[in-house]
Order: sequence, then structure tokens, then C-alpha cells
Amino acid sequence: MDGAVLSCFFCKVSETHVPIRFTESQKTSIKRNHQDEVRFSLMDPSRTRIYLRKPFKKSNDPQGTKPFNDPDDSNSTSMETDHENGEDEVEKEEDNPEWDPDEIETITSLFRGRIPQKPGKKARERPLPLPLPYKQQPLGLPTSKKFAKTINSSRKSLSSKLYKDPTFLITLAKEIKNLPPEKDVSTVLNNYTRFLRKSSLSLTVRELGHMGLPERALQIFCWVQKQPHLYPDDTLLASTVEVLARNHELKLSFKLEKFLSLSSQNVYEAVVKGFIRSGSLKLAYKLVSAAKNGKIMVDTGIYAKLILELGKSPDNYVHIMALLEELGERQDLNLTQQDCTAIMKVCIKLGKFEIVEGLYNWFKDSGCEPSVVMYTTVVHSRYCSNCYREALALVWEMEGRNCLFDLPAYRVVIKVFVALNDLSRAVRYFSKMKEAGFSPGFDIYMDVIKIYAIHGRIGNCKEVCKEAEVAGFKMEEQMRSMLMNI
Repeated sequence: MDGAVLSCFFCKVSETHVPIRFTESQKTSIKRNHQDEVRFSLMDPSRTRIYLRKPFKKSNDPQGTKPFNDPDDSNSTSMETDHENGEDEVEKEEDNPEWDPDEIETITSLFRGRIPQKPGKKARERPLPLPLPYKQQPLGLPTSKKFAKTINSSRKSLSSKLYKDPTFLITLAKEIKNLPPEKDVSTVLNNYTRFLRKSSLSLTVRELGHMGLPERALQIFCWVQKQPHLYPDDTLLASTVEVLARNHELKLSFKLEKFLSLSSQNVYEAVVKGFIRSGSLKLAYKLVSAAKNGKIMVDTGIYAKLILELGKSPDNYVHIMALLEELGERQDLNLTQQDCTAIMKVCIKLGKFEIVEGLYNWFKDSGCEPSVVMYTTVVHSRYCSNCYREALALVWEMEGRNCLFDLPAYRVVIKVFVALNDLSRAVRYFSKMKEAGFSPGFDIYMDVIKIYAIHGRIGNCKEVCKEAEVAGFKMEEQMRSMLMNI
């Protein structure tokens, strides 16, 4: 290490005197003075000086009579005496050199590149910079910088906001509706081509179907076929086919097996939904039956919608039973609460109360909580099957879950209490219904009058009759006939 490097290490040293033996181990060329010492001159002569003492050897005198020689002593006589002893004595001293702890720590720190701190003084810690608002991030797992997107949401392109915006798509349908009959939808869609993506126009097509414009929906599909970045689009095709089927604009002039092989499952289900909404129930039933023969698993929700529509006419009970058998064979039931309730209502008409109980148990086992509509349907099913005690247990379950009763629920519950000849509870629920703000119907008035008459409460019967007459019902003849029958 040369003198220039050592000068960088000594921060507060201007001149340094070391013995010649110490400098011989360093790879540098130095000058010696008359005292056989090496002198390093640093850049700033005004700095303080540090003198490194030559290592000395302890005295071998066990008595301790011989004093130690201090190499840093200013007495020149002792220095000259030490140098006159010859090289043999110096070599003996360097064989076993001893340094003070401060000297060792000072020299060690030079090679470490730092100055040792005092024991009681702590190192100064640099304060952290204040967080900037735009650099603050929420706590969470770190994301990879390779895929991180730092683009501000306000800088996103307009197309990324409009292609899935329902307001924009419905407004687009309204603009198409306001077009003159002689103009094509391309006059509107060409202005928004760069804003559209696949499946974005399916909402516009469905909105045109609600407006009763199936021909405009078909024009949109024809226009999309000419756009490479928008076609093919299976979702748009399904929406268009459903709109056409709903408005009786879809004609199946070929065999169902051929249509089944050419269409996807989404398109096939859309056609069935369209025919169900249009009232073409026989054609929808044929499509569902053909799907079973073609080993296509139609969604169970479509079965529920078809059963509900078929249940409106007694002539379709044969088809309903066939659909119920197919639905019972399915292991992948995916019915919503509305679908289950719809099937239950049809089964009550058919007298299939066991199917109602099966659906109710399946729905509860699936981890869902029944609503007041399903509770009311099941209570009505048990009432129709003369299972009054089981129906009463379900009423207590509704009360235990703090289920909010509606008017159909009050109607069915009062019927159950009248069937059980429970006057107090029938009157109590009749009062609760009026306190909830519901207006009793003719059948409810008749049930309350009937249970009062059974228990011989003629005065209460007259009060309920007057209340019913104020509500607009004529009760005199009905009450007389009822009393005569009782």
C-alpha cells in the first residue's frame, strides 16, 4: 500500500512518524531521515499529528527493577541509545512485538475503512424519507414487476370502458330503434366499430328483442359477420336466436337431429328458452326430448321453466310427468330457489306431494336457506295433503328464523289453523296480518267467520262481516249459507 492510500485512511493526521522496520513491510519507496525514521507528509499540514510508537519488549527482570524504555519520549539520549544497540536488539524486539489496545484498534480501523466509535456513543441513524402520496401502495402480496400495470385508470382507452358499459349498449339499441325503416343498422354501428368487442352487442340484441324489433337484431348479427374482430361470436348468436324464437321469427324447417348436430349447447338452450317465452311449448318439449336422445345435457333450469309453463294447462300433465322423471334421473341438479318453487307449485296441482318434500329436503341439504315463498309453498303442500301437524311444525320453523310473512303466507297459515280448529292462533295471525298493513281477501274473511261460527261466536261473526262489507265484499248471503250449513 503506497503513501497516497494511507493518507486517505488517516482522517485527522497531518504527519506520521513510524519506525523503519514498520515501513519495510509496505510496498513503497520512502525517504529516511537521520534518526532512521520514515516521514509521511499528508495534504493538509494544519491537521493534528499522531505518532505511532515503536513496539517494545517487556523487561525480563523478574524483580521489576529495570524500567521500560518509552520510544515516544522526547529525550533524544534514550533514542540514540536504543539505535546504538544495533540491529540484533531490534530484531529481538520485533520477534515478539506488543502493542497497546488503542494502537491495535487504530491500525485495524485503517484497514477497515472506518473510525471506531466510542463505547457510549451510538451510531447516528439516518431518518427515513417521508412517503409520497403517489408512491403509497396498499398492503398485500408483492406483485411481479414483469406483469405489473402502472397505467392510471383515467388513461385507459375509451374503448375499454364502452364495450361492456350497459348504458352505452342500451343507448345504442335506442339509436337503432329511432332509425328510419329504410336505413340499415350499419349507419349507427359503423361509428362505434372501434369501441366494440366480442359479445358486447349481445345486450343490444336482447334489448331490441324487448322492444319488439327482431329484424333489427338479425341485421346486427349480419353486420357483425362482416367484422373480423367481432366474429365468430357464440354469445351473440345465442342472443339473436333467442330473440327470433321469442318473436316467432325462427323457423325450424329441417329435422331436429340435424339442428342438434350443427348447433352448440348455448345456442340450443337459447332456442329452447325462446320457444318457451313465445308460448311454443310443444316445440320446446320436442327440443328437450331430442337433446336427451342426442346425449346433450340441457340445463335443469330450462326444465323448471318448461314445467312451469306446461303446468298452466291440464292438458300437458302427461308431458310434465315425463319431464319430472327425466329431472329426477339427473345427478347434476342446478336449480335456483325460484326454479324449485315453480316445480313445487306444479307438483301440488298434480298431487305429487312427495316430489315437493324431496325438493325441499334437497334444497336444505345443499346449504341454502329457504325464503318465505318456499316456506309458504311447502306449508300449502302439507295443507293440501291433510298433514296439518307437519304444516304447523313448519310454521314454527318460520317463526324461529324470524321469517317476515307476506300476504300469501298469512293466508296459508290461517287456513292451517282453521283446519286444526285453533281459534286463538287463527285470530292472532289475522290481527298480525292487519297490523302488518295487509288487506284481507274474501277467502281470509270467510275462514275467520267460519272458525268463529264453529265456536259459537255469533257476535264476532257479525263484526267480521261488517268489516268485510266496509272493505267492499258482500257477506250477508255467504254468512247465512255458512251458518245454515254449520
